[in-house]
Amino acid sequence: MLLHIKRFLTSEDGPTAVEYAVMLALIIIVCLVSIQTLGSNTSTTFNNISNSLGS
Repeated sequence: MLLHIKRFLTSEDGPTAVEYAVMLALIIIVCLVSIQTLGSNTSTTFNNISNSLGS
């Protein structure tokens, strides 16, 4: 059992949990920035339409 644990901890075959966490954080940041930009653009578009219809 200890040999399996030691082999698991020293193995560098695949990505580690830290690499997965970094990738997940980057994906979340990109998603949040995209949603914020899309929201701002949508708000501006609706305000322009509202102003055009109101005048």
